Amino acid sequence: MFAFGGVMVMLSALLALFHNPNWNWLTLFIGFNCLQSSFTGFCPPAFLMRKLGLKTEAEQARAESGDPSSV
Repeated sequence: MFAFGGVMVMLSALLALFHNPNWNWLTLFIGFNCLQSSFTGFCPPAFLMRKLGLKTEAEQARAESGDPSSV
């Protein structure tokens, strides 16, 4: 999730710099979501990625190590 957030912040900053300053609203929205996630534990992008079947880094590591609790 940190990589996804970082890419989105950089992308929105570059779009604001080279395309239109209104892209700063996306950067602000991403920052707000990071802040609320730190308090509530709910992260909308993580929720969507899980629905799409993507695994967390911890789940992938358990699967690679052969941990039976990862199934």
